[in-house]
Amino acid sequence: MRRVHFIVAMMVALGAVGLTGCAQTPDTDSATDVDVDTTAAIAESYDFDFRDERDPWESMNRSFYNFNRHVLDPYLISPAASAYALIPSPVRDGLYNATENITEPASTVNNLLQRKFKSAGISAGRFLMNSTIGVFGLFDVAGKMGVGQESESFGQTLAVYGVPDGPYIMLPGAGPTVIIDRGGDVIDDYVWPATLFSWSLSIGRYVIRGLETRIALRELEPMLENAIDEYAFVREAYFSTWRDKVYDGNPPIDDFYDDFDDWDDDWGDWDDRSVRVPIYQPQLKLPDDYIVIRVRVAP
Repeated sequence: MRRVHFIVAMMVALGAVGLTGCAQTPDTDSATDVDVDTTAAIAESYDFDFRDERDPWESMNRSFYNFNRHVLDPYLISPAASAYALIPSPVRDGLYNATENITEPASTVNNLLQRKFKSAGISAGRFLMNSTIGVFGLFDVAGKMGVGQESESFGQTLAVYGVPDGPYIMLPGAGPTVIIDRGGDVIDDYVWPATLFSWSLSIGRYVIRGLETRIALRELEPMLENAIDEYAFVREAYFSTWRDKVYDGNPPIDDFYDDFDDWDDDWGDWDDRSVRVPIYQPQLKLPDDYIVIRVRVAP
């Protein structure tokens, strides 16, 4: 299975991805004859507040999201993905592998900058192996041998060193990002061999990755469509996945439970020794290809 990075490429496909907490299935019978924004109506009826301080340009971003979701995707991206899906899988796999192989030198540099020397060696080794034995990256020979990717971007490097993310932005046709994420991609494109490509080949590389991601996301569309607020759903999933990438799958625990610090005052003289409830915490093993979704509940 090809590895899907749920952030930038996904937004090229859907102009969307994310989560805000609750989901509700609309009444299909009543929705057929009434043309209203049901998600907005539901959110308003339950008095949900989806505003986020990380998204200071929300009004503009929502407009771009609607353009991506309701214009670009149904009339351009989704039909293109359907046509691309007709290409035999071995050919598509080869093209996608080649686009991944081009990113290995940038990953090598960023791993070095983050002082992940073992990961840098793995990225360099993958590039050497796949570029030679794998015929310019068309075949992921290293992956078949159990040498997985250690992908890092310059945006992640900046985040590791404490550079603020910057405001959240919904780009027309390219989806959600923050300043250092997309800005870091621009810097990565100056790392060889990406510099050898003309602008047309570079665009083709991103189109291939975007179409593959759009195809893979089809089974996730019902989850997006059932969200109370699709835009907030997309935004939250982006930030969850971005944090997961920056912290290599181990983001620090949120301050979600800080709101419960005042419970002691509410309970007064409650004797916390009187009740001891053991809590069982099952261990969950995640697959290699997964999407991180963090739930935020508005107060």
